[in-house]
Amino acid sequence: MIRAYATREAGGKLEPFEYDPGPLGKDGVEIDVEYCGICYSDLSMIDNEWGFSQYPLVPGHEVIGTVSKVGESVANVTVGQKVGLGWHSGYCMTCPSCMSGDHNLCASQEGTIVGRHGGFADKVRAHAASVVALPEGVDLQSAGPLFCGGITVFSPMVTFNVRPTDRVGVIGIGGLGHMALMFLNAWGCEVTAFTSSEAKKSEALKMGAHRTIDSRKVEELNQVAGRLDFIISTVNVKLDWNAYLSTLQPNGRLHIVGATLEPLDIGAFSLIMGQRSVSGSPVGSPATIARMLEFAARHKIRPIIEKFPFDKVNEALDKLRHGDVRYRIVLTR
Repeated sequence: MIRAYATREAGGKLEPFEYDPGPLGKDGVEIDVEYCGICYSDLSMIDNEWGFSQYPLVPGHEVIGTVSKVGESVANVTVGQKVGLGWHSGYCMTCPSCMSGDHNLCASQEGTIVGRHGGFADKVRAHAASVVALPEGVDLQSAGPLFCGGITVFSPMVTFNVRPTDRVGVIGIGGLGHMALMFLNAWGCEVTAFTSSEAKKSEALKMGAHRTIDSRKVEELNQVAGRLDFIISTVNVKLDWNAYLSTLQPNGRLHIVGATLEPLDIGAFSLIMGQRSVSGSPVGSPATIARMLEFAARHKIRPIIEKFPFDKVNEALDKLRHGDVRYRIVLTR
């Protein structure tokens, strides 16, 4: 039996829950969970904000732990190895996306907490292809958030060939944005942080930003007008997207990773006249996750976390609901 914390209804509190996972499949991996990050996506699933949650629901998709069992066909990880598991727990492994290395775009991908039980538990299971071994030098306590928030901001850097000479803006200095600042600074970029929080301005500079801009102030936006090559938006609220497009150079790109539910209000001429682009992306493939972990280890990049024991999970979720986290929460044994 696996002992976990689950909610039985939309918006409900998490309560102790046990379930029998059945026999381990030939390509399956069982992980003893040591740490599990809490992502805002966990709240969205708990509340059924996206309309496809199934109950009872065990959240948790930023898992760090030790492999305790492997199926007979598993070759990429071994029992006793330290590994991580993110948003995806499996892929079809046969579609064009999987065959080209873009597993995160697989139309048949399995979500770790979508129709299956996640990492707010003593154990979690997944298909081997989605389990990534941790390299030496990665801090285990803070590594969980890299498997969702971290890869969400790192993957576009690889996909869209962000160069060390690029000037890059980050909108929103929170759970995703603070990791984007660290990655982009270590990548070699000139980094601009867009934040309306006075308290976060000095923190953003410490985390890797070279300047901060308050987008509510026209005079500050004018400082970077037509200057940036790439902007990554990590927020889930409606903004004046045309104001941000005005800060892009010709051929610049506004990239969306924050799951805002409102349509983007963008003037066509802002795109046409500067040959600018707008794009979005989910998390990254296992290969890109492994590349991110190596980069994080080399540059000693660690998400800034607050720790809660697993039995205080509801307190941790309440703190996240109130937006009172600097900058990610990790559940610990």
